[in-house]
Amino acid sequence: MGGGTTLIDLMKLNVETPNRVLDTNRLPLDKIEIMADGGLKIGATTRNSDLAYHTNVQRDYSVLSQAILQGASAQIRNMATVAGTLLQRTRCVYFRDTAMPCNKREPGSGCPAITGHNRTLAILGTSDHCIATNPSDMCIALAALEATIHIQGQKGTRAVAFGDFHLLPGSTPQRETVLEPGDLITHVTLPPPISGSKQLYLKLRDRASYEFALASAAVVLTISNGNISRARIALGGVGTKPWRAPQAEAAMTGKAANDANFRQAAEAALQAAKPQSENRFKIELAKRCLTHALRTAAAS
Repeated sequence: MGGGTTLIDLMKLNVETPNRVLDTNRLPLDKIEIMADGGLKIGATTRNSDLAYHTNVQRDYSVLSQAILQGASAQIRNMATVAGTLLQRTRCVYFRDTAMPCNKREPGSGCPAITGHNRTLAILGTSDHCIATNPSDMCIALAALEATIHIQGQKGTRAVAFGDFHLLPGSTPQRETVLEPGDLITHVTLPPPISGSKQLYLKLRDRASYEFALASAAVVLTISNGNISRARIALGGVGTKPWRAPQAEAAMTGKAANDANFRQAAEAALQAAKPQSENRFKIELAKRCLTHALRTAAAS
């Protein structure tokens, strides 16, 4: 069920009722290749396990390998694909329960999560129409690595910066990505690796395995003479989309790699958080997660 694991689950729940399902596994889109500029080209149907254990990924993009290996289970990683993971749907209980209203599933029906069970839901990028969390681990690492998603559609091909691929819910939470009818993700590219960068993915969750993040952080740091010359930061478990944190990056650049500056960056990353009745704890949890991830990466 490469790329269709989530779809099959949602079909069983009658959340998704497609008239036709196409198997894309036979398409020649499962290669991992080094590009002329030194970057990496990852085919859409590449299995997550193959990507996580690829020599170049482990060496040059270790945050991506770490993130994938902390997601789901080995069995699912063996079957899940890169494009399928990009399109993973939320695990919000109201979205998955057809007896309940949900603006993401039925636009205009309401969002009971806002006043209901929202402990695991988002505190960044929310709207009055939806607070569902993006569940992916892999996508958080791709956000920090500034990946590009390549799409083939009825109007030709186009490349979309990773940060522009997933959409904020706003008043249209049913639209989660920029994909149009007839579009197909063909591959993902990563820019050339930054020599000497320090990378880490840290995931905090209720149990040690097969669990989604309450808060996670992907960090890519370049440190020179004890100062941070470059920082890329993304957060998981707290956003309605894979959450890049440019405010945190700016707060750290040019400063010493120490705990005080790491905590300042974490404060900046969560400044716009809007908690609900059950998930206010996520603000401090995410700050501590990011602070610890930065400290650990810097010391590596």
